[in-house]
Amino acid sequence: MTVDPAAVSLPEDAMRRLSEMRPGGSNPIFTSDLSVNEFLLVKEAGFHPLGMVLGSSIYHVGLQVGRWNKNQELTVLSQAMYHARELAMSRMEAEAHLLGADGIVGVRLELEFKEWGSDIAEFLAVGTAVKAAHEKVAGHGWLTPQGKPFTSDLSGQDFWTLLQTGYAPLGLVMGSCVYHIAHRSMGNVLGNIGQNAELPNFTQALYDARELAMERMQKEAEALGAQGIVGVALHEQSHVWGGHTIEYLSIGTAVRPMTGEHVVPPPQLVLTLDD
Repeated sequence: MTVDPAAVSLPEDAMRRLSEMRPGGSNPIFTSDLSVNEFLLVKEAGFHPLGMVLGSSIYHVGLQVGRWNKNQELTVLSQAMYHARELAMSRMEAEAHLLGADGIVGVRLELEFKEWGSDIAEFLAVGTAVKAAHEKVAGHGWLTPQGKPFTSDLSGQDFWTLLQTGYAPLGLVMGSCVYHIAHRSMGNVLGNIGQNAELPNFTQALYDARELAMERMQKEAEALGAQGIVGVALHEQSHVWGGHTIEYLSIGTAVRPMTGEHVVPPPQLVLTLDD
């Protein structure tokens, strides 16, 4: 889903906080959830932190029941988990846009089901908005082809390393799949007692679910015009649905080469002297 950050409405308190943080505002003090080492390396990469940005979505996750003895994707749940995260991401990007940011680094996506009901969850996207501040990076077009700030879940250290290799982040890409895994029949359970045996039904279900999540992540990267995805992680959670319903979330940072002629510098040799 492509959303124009300028078209996203934000709470009045957030608008006021962001206007004060902008350069020239009444309180231009940046905030960041980067560690000290990450902060230093982001600065070394030529970027200045503008402020911590976030987006939240309280979402009612619908109901879908899978057949007891059938492997199948629960598309209603897959769409809910995907849409809620996109809403949170778009609001985080809108905050970065108001700060005049070129991108957001260290993005993390959090999910918590609330005590208001087992079908109500908060989806939260948090990161640090940054601006290209050094002449070595200021001339590069850091916004995505859609005119949005880039997003990346890379750490400050990995962000610095990525730029050293001649690649730039395009966007945080993800794929989600909520899948119901069929229960074993009583005959299957009894037939495998005391034996080493693969359970093909379970193997196929988990394989299919992971493949769907990975494929959707790759399609997001293709839509951005990326050359690849780095830092890919595949998360598995059952949330509140029970052991036979699992969400697979595949997530990573889509990247593109900064120039066609960049040469990766050789690793530096560091000598240490024994006492």
